[in-house]
Amino acid sequence: MPEPVIASVGASPLGRTDLPGRDLFSVALAEAFDELPDPAELVEAVYVGNQSESYEHQIMQGTLLAEWAGLRHVPAERVEGCAAAGALALRHAVKDVRNGEHEAVLACGVEKMTSAGTSGATDALSAAFDRAIEQRSGVTAPSQYALLAARYLHETDATERDLAEIAVKNHANAACNPRAQFPTEIDVDTVLESDPVASPLKLYDCAPVGDGAAAVLVTTAEMAADLDRPQVRVAGSGASANNIAVAERDMTDIAGARIAAETAYEEAGIDAADVDIAEVHDAFTVCEALLSEAVGFAPAGTGYQSYLPPAERADGWTDVQLSPSGGLKARGHPIGATGLLQALEAYEQLTGDAGDRAVEGAETALLLNEGGVADAVTVGHVLTTAEAR
Repeated sequence: MPEPVIASVGASPLGRTDLPGRDLFSVALAEAFDELPDPAELVEAVYVGNQSESYEHQIMQGTLLAEWAGLRHVPAERVEGCAAAGALALRHAVKDVRNGEHEAVLACGVEKMTSAGTSGATDALSAAFDRAIEQRSGVTAPSQYALLAARYLHETDATERDLAEIAVKNHANAACNPRAQFPTEIDVDTVLESDPVASPLKLYDCAPVGDGAAAVLVTTAEMAADLDRPQVRVAGSGASANNIAVAERDMTDIAGARIAAETAYEEAGIDAADVDIAEVHDAFTVCEALLSEAVGFAPAGTGYQSYLPPAERADGWTDVQLSPSGGLKARGHPIGATGLLQALEAYEQLTGDAGDRAVEGAETALLLNEGGVADAVTVGHVLTTAEAR
């Protein structure tokens, strides 16, 4: 089977912008194809991660962005999985190349969240909750994750200060990331004294609303070599869907994330200890703690130590560095693009293009992107510079 690799990446500015979604995509595409042939000469299919049509009242995003890329008569599809939409687009592109269906596939994601305002974004995100059980009660994403955080603090030795330290760590990482929405360091008191959102979560425990787009070119190793592009192997991919309603799940055992990661590990021929860097879905600070445990980096009940240097973590932790981009928390979280922004960070880290935020010696990365609350749907990818086994 052909070996899928990422050969180029690009992104738009992240945050509040005046650009509509299609123009955000154009900026990301221009960066991804800088010094490459025109997309129409290479790309054979397009997958677009996009969470909701309500922001711009626009469906048919596959057709729209294929047109905007100058492509005609290629398969072009919108992929939806709430905040996991971008990673699902990447997974589809990887499978197409691996199956020999296409030699070059564009995986992209876009969201224009600020066009709907705070109430509109809240309503769009709430559509990811079970209509009969949850939506009608008026719950929001922060309130749902607050339930997870409260339970996690109850079951473990973690404190609200520990969760705040995760935010501090990710803002410090973002300060070295020129792409970040919030490239500014903060301290623990800033987090702890920020406005309450849904107890125990505060403003600085939460990822921001923002606009953005990302584009990733997935192709064969041979084509990437012909294009003279640095390449990173997509060595493993996994996905899992759990119940959509939080009431039907164990709030601190993120089983779907564990299955998605283990599937990707097995396909790549590695285990959690082999991962050097990980971009995990820290839409809220508690997510990084929970996901660190779910994917095998940390023993149960110790995931909150992700902010500590590896030597200071509990026994059983791996040496992984988490969210060097700043994560969703500080890099930004334009929903449909998030999974592809994770891939962009891993590509730049593994190809030596991460600048001041580079993790020395990084060769293998895990991407974990979730949609809905916790593991309603989770997608994991293993990227590596290592030769195929």
